[in-house]
Amino acid sequence: MYKQKVAEKDLEDLYQAMLSLNNDEEFHAFFEDLCTVDELKSLAQRWQVVQMLYEKNKYNDIMKETGASSTTISRVKKCLDYGEGYAMALKRINKKLIDKD
Repeated sequence: MYKQKVAEKDLEDLYQAMLSLNNDEEFHAFFEDLCTVDELKSLAQRWQVVQMLYEKNKYNDIMKETGASSTTISRVKKCLDYGEGYAMALKRINKKLIDKD
């Protein structure tokens, strides 16, 4: 099986481009140019899975609500449990929600 690996420099260049964006409008425009509609839907679906896992929803409920496969949900759960990115974003979003109240 062939696995395509993204060059680290290419990823760094992409991350730097993202970090150069100043506001929501710029971020939206960049991602609408960068990604296809299906890619954006896939990213949004994964984020929905993250939130539902964080809220302790069951896999079957997540599958019904999001249309995500059990494989996708399992991968997201593994990243949520052992990674740092999802947890960091959830923490920051929840802090913003708390600070608004």
